[in-house]
Amino acid sequence: MAKDFDIKDINLADEGYKKIVWAKRRMPVVESITERFSKERPLSGLRVGACLHVTSETANLMIALKEGGAEVYLCASNPLSTQDEVAASLVRDFDIPVFAIHGEDREKYYEHIHRVLSKSPDITIDDGADLVTTLHTDERYSTSNVLGGTEETTTGVIRLRAMEKNGVLRYPIIAVNDAMTKHLFDNRYGTGQSTIDGILRATNILIAGKVFVVCGYGWCGKGLAMRARGMGANVVVVEIDPIKALEAAMDGFSVLSMMEASKVGDIFVTVTGNISVIRKEHFDVMKDGAILANAGHFDVEIDIDTLESISIEKKELRPNVISYILKDRREIILLSEGRLVNLSAAEGHPAEVMDMSFANQALSVEYISKNHRNLEKKVYRVPDEIDKKVASLKLESMGINIEELTEEQIKYLSDWKHGT
Repeated sequence: MAKDFDIKDINLADEGYKKIVWAKRRMPVVESITERFSKERPLSGLRVGACLHVTSETANLMIALKEGGAEVYLCASNPLSTQDEVAASLVRDFDIPVFAIHGEDREKYYEHIHRVLSKSPDITIDDGADLVTTLHTDERYSTSNVLGGTEETTTGVIRLRAMEKNGVLRYPIIAVNDAMTKHLFDNRYGTGQSTIDGILRATNILIAGKVFVVCGYGWCGKGLAMRARGMGANVVVVEIDPIKALEAAMDGFSVLSMMEASKVGDIFVTVTGNISVIRKEHFDVMKDGAILANAGHFDVEIDIDTLESISIEKKELRPNVISYILKDRREIILLSEGRLVNLSAAEGHPAEVMDMSFANQALSVEYISKNHRNLEKKVYRVPDEIDKKVASLKLESMGINIEELTEEQIKYLSDWKHGT
């Protein structure tokens, strides 16, 4: 058993082990990679420091990396997403050090990040870039030994690209979030389903017939809008990008400004990666009983400080449901403290979609270990061969065969002489 760890209770491990095994059965691509890793040991001698949501799906990624020969250390990328029972099983059953406790405060959260960084990882895996930015800004740490890293989510990729643009990124990062087999499936189908799941678990409300406002129409927003409409909601999209707004309109959704949407919405979900998407002027015009939730990585999309300041009463109605009473007696309801509702009030994405995301993670870590000398200090897309390999393995696991080009077709596509 790993001796260096900080978790809630090791006695929760039995339940965690069951969850890990349950997820494993639904992650055939990661399982096939784990089997190959255990034979080839491509990560032998490497230390991997990971800052991810500590869930049963993440556990299977950590196991794959360890089977590949890596020395693995894990901390949480969100204080409310940790499954304490999974953390316990990773420590007890797989000898993987974990530093994560559900509900930890900000001080403990960063203490755990420092515990991972103190192991001097050769490769970092991040979800939101807190691990990487701490490594870059804390003078106690050096990046001289770091070969590279990966980033899981849109928000983290935005931060890392800003670091690259400012010339401060000290080692190469592969943006796993940008893999086609990640954002087209994890962001769309995973976020769409799991966010609805989190809202329902927290509130047990009927979604049908309500005005459901989706703030942001990226891949996560598209999936959420699709699922909300499937539940019978009248979906409104708020978007700043004219192309995405046009796409939402042509997908059949109402497109309004945030102020217009604030007056009619029953349920609001932010999924933009930006700050103060919902703020005072919007609170001022919302309906009595409006429900607010966030599915973006950080708890900054809803201006909670302002909501607190304009409220005369605050109370918990049920787990993950806080009521704010305003001076005019209107009630605004905030879910999961404005943190990721799908991981705070539910269990996050289904294992089937995380199978592809974490397969990209595992193969990208292997790619860095083999190719780091040829990589510059910049943010890279996942190599196409990895993306297509993950898709092929997923199709194979689903029993789906696809068409292949004939020699004649290959020749035709490479010949410019053929015309009308």
